[in-house]
Amino acid sequence: MNSGTHLEKVLRSGHFALTGELGPPRGTSVEAVQQKASHLKGRVDAVNITDNQTGMVRMSSWATSLIMLQEGLEPVYQMVCRDRNRLAMQSDILGASALGIGNMLCLSGDHQQFGDHPHAKGVFDIDSIQLVSTVKSMRDEGKFQGGADIEQPPSMFIGAAANPFAEPHEWRVYRLAKKVEAGVDFIQTQCVFNMRRMREWLKQAEDMGLTEKAYIMPGITPMKSVGMAKFMQSKVPGMDVPDEIIERLRGVPKKSQKDEGIKIAVEQMQEFREMKSVAGIHLMAIEWEHKVPEIAEAAGLLPRPQV
Repeated sequence: MNSGTHLEKVLRSGHFALTGELGPPRGTSVEAVQQKASHLKGRVDAVNITDNQTGMVRMSSWATSLIMLQEGLEPVYQMVCRDRNRLAMQSDILGASALGIGNMLCLSGDHQQFGDHPHAKGVFDIDSIQLVSTVKSMRDEGKFQGGADIEQPPSMFIGAAANPFAEPHEWRVYRLAKKVEAGVDFIQTQCVFNMRRMREWLKQAEDMGLTEKAYIMPGITPMKSVGMAKFMQSKVPGMDVPDEIIERLRGVPKKSQKDEGIKIAVEQMQEFREMKSVAGIHLMAIEWEHKVPEIAEAAGLLPRPQV
């Protein structure tokens, strides 16, 4: 049984999809979520709700997803394997589906040592590929991972992440293949800055028939400054920021670097739009949600399709 979410309908009908991202607050403020949501409504097809990203405690992904639904936005509920065992994960999936959350992104999760609770116990009972397989089995076969029948199965459009830039590069496409084999419906990638390597990875995925079996949505993050670009290049694991991006930002006055960062993002989005192996864009403007309308407009992705 498929969920028939808005995101699923947009992708299945062949429209070029656009998803956004929203980081829940480090407190109980519903207003903070509503404020961010106001910039995304009507501009994206669905919004990813991160799950304690970078190992920092935040309002739970499912609770923030519910606020999104109330605001008239469709959430993509993120779940990491770091914090829960398979019992807790399956019960959360049932609860999310019962409450009307129909899209899910299955992730391993940033290691807790990078966050504000470095001594927290990492669970990692199953990995992201096993989580995809678990959700698919719950949805399509009505079976829990332990083999028992589910009385009323959940309805989830299943997503996962891919990083075309991590080492060893030649293995990245095979990891994608494993997620496709596990039953993923759509893939959102790590932020893309190295377009040459991204093109190579997409070509491999296409040659292996993977882009026919799952919708691929490259991740786009607009750079705000040279400092941000250098930090991502040197400090963020699995991130590939070529020197030419840094040089391009350095080549404009400091006050114009944000505009140049947006320009780079828009150029990438327009290039991806021309590729038949790409089904949409995942726009990650974390803590910069108010810029999403401007970026989507400049990339020619507004108005969003009504399906």
